[in-house]
Amino acid sequence: MDTTIRLTQYAVGGGCACKVPPGELERIVSGLPGGKADGDLLVGIEHGDDAAVVRIDGDRAIVATADFFTPVVDNAYDWGRIAATNALSDVYAMGGEPIVAVNLLAWPRDRIPFDLAAEVLRGGADVCAAAGCHLAGGHSIDDPEPKYGLAVTGLADPRRLLRNDRGKAGTPLTLTKPLGLGVLNNRHKATGEVFDQAVAVMTTLNREASIAAVAAGAVCATDVTGFGLLGHLLKLIRASEVSAEIDAAAVPYLDGARDALAAGFVPGGSRRNLDWVRPAVTSALPDDELLLLADAQTSGGLLVAGELPGHPVIGRLTATDGQPRISVH
Repeated sequence: MDTTIRLTQYAVGGGCACKVPPGELERIVSGLPGGKADGDLLVGIEHGDDAAVVRIDGDRAIVATADFFTPVVDNAYDWGRIAATNALSDVYAMGGEPIVAVNLLAWPRDRIPFDLAAEVLRGGADVCAAAGCHLAGGHSIDDPEPKYGLAVTGLADPRRLLRNDRGKAGTPLTLTKPLGLGVLNNRHKATGEVFDQAVAVMTTLNREASIAAVAAGAVCATDVTGFGLLGHLLKLIRASEVSAEIDAAAVPYLDGARDALAAGFVPGGSRRNLDWVRPAVTSALPDDELLLLADAQTSGGLLVAGELPGHPVIGRLTATDGQPRISVH
């Protein structure tokens, strides 16, 4: 197997930074028929939550999601692990437990040896095994760009869901993983430098954080991925009809993130995120600081309305006068 192939060079974007910009996505999805919460469909498309949720009976609900993306690192096995961890995160972000997943694979068979695809799938399988989630089959296509992810089905208690529309003013905000993945991954793509600290964060399951949030009685959360901390927070406060304050000094960052920012390794997705949230943000901080807060994360942590032991409180939800805003200081 050729380990010199740099997978990131076969894709225009990388990881969750290749998401469709949030503003464009909302405009398209808002015009679609159906999909809105009604009856046993507890969570639909209205607020862009992390997964759909359908009630089965009084204490069981199905959590359904799909997530895939282009290579975020050059190592095929690590990319598989990262993509699978990220896909499972959508279930954890809803307070659920993943039960079964299927692979989603796109591969340029005439450009990259198919043996590397086996390494990607092996990485995904190892993550699912660690999560106690069955992985069975899936779907593959021949595609000019490599892409990988999972469609995941989980279970949750419908009375103890974590949702992005249940935030209450006065509740602290907790972040369970450091930021900076976007700029470090972009530096990796440009230079080939390997950032083990970023890979370690992206392959850490959000399972324990989800369990802790549900046990603490939290009812509002989201995961922080392609729209950055500010983007996902904006979706949360709009859905919950509250505002928010962020203490920038309390936000944790990965080693090397600020150096990567200073060297100019900012993904286009991070800049688009900041452009999208800027009308709702009040801050005297420089744009570089706001860019880090809007940095497009891949397989990031949970943003929980509530306090979780061992994780930093980075702000709080506040009352709004009808126009949800984010104050960053």
